[in-house]
Amino acid sequence: MKNMIVAAALVVAVSAPAQAARSSPDEEMAKLLKGRVAEAPVRCIPLSPGDNNSVQIVSERALVWRIGSRLYVNVPQARAETLDDDDILITEPFGGQLCRNDQVRPLNRGSRIPKASLLLGNFTPYVRSAAK
Repeated sequence: MKNMIVAAALVVAVSAPAQAARSSPDEEMAKLLKGRVAEAPVRCIPLSPGDNNSVQIVSERALVWRIGSRLYVNVPQARAETLDDDDILITEPFGGQLCRNDQVRPLNRGSRIPKASLLLGNFTPYVRSAAK
């Protein structure tokens, strides 16, 4: 019993600094968008397998697609608080693009069951600021 208490205390002590070092969703978003300016929101973004497209999940906040030099920020219409930056995003694009009202499903890496579907909102493009 004594060993179990010591082991539990050790787990808490090791995991506490990792959690404290983790930045907030607002800080993470600010870091991603630093030096960029927003353009008018768009309804759809192009996705093609040959391009260097990547998506990043900002916990409890948004999905950010990097397409070329642009970042497209999408805040789901509901349940954004269920997003975790360690999730895997399941998408089913139709016609080579993702659009407003398309459904995506986050999947926790340790699970086989996806979370509830999220409806995408508009995509806000961010480009590097011309002023330096």
